[in-house]
Amino acid sequence: MRGNAAHSGAVERFEGSDRQGMLGVHLRCPVCKSGFRNVASERVRLTCSVCGFLISEVEGIVRALPPENQSRFAKFVSDYQSVRTKEGWGSPASDYYLALPFEDLTGKHKWIWKIRAQTLLYLQHGVLANIEARTPCGLRILDIGAGNGWLSYRLAKIGHFPIAVDLLDDDRDGLGAARHYLAALQHGFMRCQAEMDCLPFESGQFDVAIFNASLHYSADYEKTLTEAMRCLRDSGFVIIADTPFYRHDESGQQMLAERRALFEQQFGVRSDAAQSGEYLTPTRLEQTAKGLGIQWNVCKPWYGLQWALRPIKARLLRRREPSKFYLFWFQKG
Repeated sequence: MRGNAAHSGAVERFEGSDRQGMLGVHLRCPVCKSGFRNVASERVRLTCSVCGFLISEVEGIVRALPPENQSRFAKFVSDYQSVRTKEGWGSPASDYYLALPFEDLTGKHKWIWKIRAQTLLYLQHGVLANIEARTPCGLRILDIGAGNGWLSYRLAKIGHFPIAVDLLDDDRDGLGAARHYLAALQHGFMRCQAEMDCLPFESGQFDVAIFNASLHYSADYEKTLTEAMRCLRDSGFVIIADTPFYRHDESGQQMLAERRALFEQQFGVRSDAAQSGEYLTPTRLEQTAKGLGIQWNVCKPWYGLQWALRPIKARLLRRREPSKFYLFWFQKG
């Protein structure tokens, strides 16, 4: 159901720097896919006139996750947060978040943030630089699987208009932690709690959708990517960053078995509360390309000599193939 801007779910009137990125964004019901009737203006509060579902803003986060989906993901979220807390992710200090991904001030996950930093540089100066030439006034970007919002922060700093989307809303490792970034930005970004297979946005609004170390949480890559494509304008781009890639499926399966055993021993959970794809392979990419009618492009960031020698070391020690992190991207249409 669509009408004029006042009744189609367009977010146009608000206060606070964290809402600048919401200007003109049209939301839709994640339950019945209808447009919204705007029943409030000071803060986001949109009620679906068809099914009655309410999208509301709570503590600066737009809540667009239906109750049944919250129940479905409850075990996954609980296990994920438990593991991440025990692994020492997050910090009470704003300086920690503002330094990401170029420095990990806690010193607990330096190698992971080193990879994220290199990925960001390749993303910014490679893939996005080519897209920016077509849209010089800044890109409207969906940051899907945004976590604490570090990528949205970096994108906003260089003039883009990101929206951070994630299931998690906690204030150390989820969307709640993005509050640390907002005071450092002239124009902030929207935070939205939603499911990647059911994005609460009207079709055809975004230039880019980025899966930020998150596509492997999808249970159905084709379904998830189709939903992202729906939200893009014609000729928009989908980018997959930092999802594990293996040449052979057997390597991915062995990695999962090793991780489940490790997690069960260290954390008391198996890390499989929600079905997910977990990794990419050439076969999976080929199947997805055929199903979606797209052509993959690949960028291979340099993560240093030690990282590059991992496959050789694994062969010498007769271990499984180690994961790789590439940038995969395609253009809609």
